[in-house]
Amino acid sequence: MTGEIHERHMARALELAAGSFGDGGCPIGAVLVDHHTGRAIGEGHNGLVQEGNPIVHGEMAALRNAGRMRNRHNTTMYTTLQPCFMCAGAIVQFGIPRVVVGDAENASSNETIRFMRDRGIDVVILDPGRSAAARNCIELARRFRELKPELWLEDWGGGPNPALRAT
Repeated sequence: MTGEIHERHMARALELAAGSFGDGGCPIGAVLVDHHTGRAIGEGHNGLVQEGNPIVHGEMAALRNAGRMRNRHNTTMYTTLQPCFMCAGAIVQFGIPRVVVGDAENASSNETIRFMRDRGIDVVILDPGRSAAARNCIELARRFRELKPELWLEDWGGGPNPALRAT
């Protein structure tokens, strides 16, 4: 897949993320693309605020929108933000072979990228120096983190559980 294709699909994921942000929600969008046709077969955005559902992250919404499929072995997931462990687990579970990430800068670590790569997933992180979509993904998440830090933390599970920390 070429940079032009990545840019086009990431721009759509960003459009979904921006729409969620405009509705007061978390600005994370995703698009699931079929390798054979090059068309989106599922798309969505984070639904924490709009649906009151902490499990509907952008990637989960795109999977839900794509509906039932025999498998997802010929797809690419485009996501505006590096997937969390829940979404990375779903990507691994369903055998999605490639993930294209618009923003890996606003995540706290690269753990989920390593997790997916260790399981054979081709993780492509768009270079903000070359990709306008990546720059816009990074800026949108940065702005959201500044404006709504409590919602950012809630979306990522509320932070570390102090009861589980070693003493």
